[in-house]
Amino acid sequence: AQVLRQSGGGSVEAGGSLTIACTVSRYTYQHFENYCMGWFRQGPAKQREAVASILSGAGAIYYADSVKGRFTISKDDSQQTLYLQMNSLKVEDTAMYTCAAGCPASIASRRLARPDEYNREGQGTQVTVSL
Repeated sequence: AQVLRQSGGGSVEAGGSLTIACTVSRYTYQHFENYCMGWFRQGPAKQREAVASILSGAGAIYYADSVKGRFTISKDDSQQTLYLQMNSLKVEDTAMYTCAAGCPASIASRRLARPDEYNREGQGTQVTVSL
């Protein structure tokens, strides 16, 4: 069974907005609010890039410089769902976006978690931004 199920994404014109979501299968994490989750992306011919991470129990949120002020990561602990609200999208934001979970709290509480620091990933969802 898939633990992290993503939804949303699609195509949008530059300057537009999209929201993607990631729902964690129930009972995967007993104390969901204490688990680090985040998003990373991989654009065409690019390496994986961390986008944002959140450790809601600690109130810790970090963003890549490339998305600060435009993207917002949030968690609904009651629904065990992670969101990424993306505004003012640029062509260079085009990528496969993947949600991830399970990075160490000691990391997520002080900096943006890297893609290799998570132990679970979603299936990915494509976001395409055009002029």
